[in-house]
Amino acid sequence: MKTNNLTSLILLLSVLLFFNCKNEKKTEPIEDIASDENYSQVEVITRAMEFQTLDTLRSGWTTFSYKNLSGEVHFFLMDKLPSDSIVKSDITDHLMPAFDDGMKYLIEEKVDSAMAAFGTIPTWFNDVKRYGGSGLISPGKTAVSTINLEPGKYMMECYVKAINGEWHTSHGMWKFITVVDEPTDHKPSKATHTLSVSSTNGYEFDGKPTAGKTVFKVDFIDQVPHEHFSGHDVNLIKYKEGADMDALVHWLNWMNPDGLRTPAPDQFEFLGGMNNCEAGETGYFEVVLEPGNYVLVSETPKADEKGMLKTFVVD
Repeated sequence: MKTNNLTSLILLLSVLLFFNCKNEKKTEPIEDIASDENYSQVEVITRAMEFQTLDTLRSGWTTFSYKNLSGEVHFFLMDKLPSDSIVKSDITDHLMPAFDDGMKYLIEEKVDSAMAAFGTIPTWFNDVKRYGGSGLISPGKTAVSTINLEPGKYMMECYVKAINGEWHTSHGMWKFITVVDEPTDHKPSKATHTLSVSSTNGYEFDGKPTAGKTVFKVDFIDQVPHEHFSGHDVNLIKYKEGADMDALVHWLNWMNPDGLRTPAPDQFEFLGGMNNCEAGETGYFEVVLEPGNYVLVSETPKADEKGMLKTFVVD
């Protein structure tokens, strides 16, 4: 009897040791996410529906390298919350249900019910400020974006939709990040091209991009809420000859039941960009351009009619 007890105890300790070691291994990649102690170069990894990155960052210019190791298109957006007192339950119990129900009703073509559901969005959400992030990025790709963060509490999120129409945020693709008032000494890379974005003039773009490493500077002249309750941004997409641009514009509007929903339209490769920023703010994104056809486009309803769609060819 004593021998059996001893054997059981040894087995239990072995199992506990195994799982402790296993858990330690799982956290190792997240510990090395900042490339230097200044926290100015930060890695973000998605393997499924999550953001693996640091919980605390320094204010000022920060370059994010976002690796999409999943099988779906994603992005990240940095939402600066109006209060540090906002907690997880405010997101999961109040904010997300309003968007979940609204989207469900849109899919069911119950527009009035959808608008009623969106009407229950917490009032504090109106005071959220956007400080950029990546544009849409295809599986297996890396998006490099540089943004200027103010101190405060942020929500990093991806609201692309899964194949069943549910938000990625509802599947856990969001996290709180605290930005402390200790500015980095980081500076953005020198811009190769400048793109100005406004609700009145759309995209105003200088020069013709060429093959190789390219840095786009994005100046947000203004920022307004469009029909989808959000502002304008910039996404860089490589497309094949004959690709359906109308299908892309339709897909980029999340208010369409199949908009921003997996699968993404064929013949388009998403290469990042600059997510929503406040009026007067500037963001940068980097990409290595190869010969082919490209489009800069906003994830905004009727982006083409608003002048927020520009194509170019790299020889």
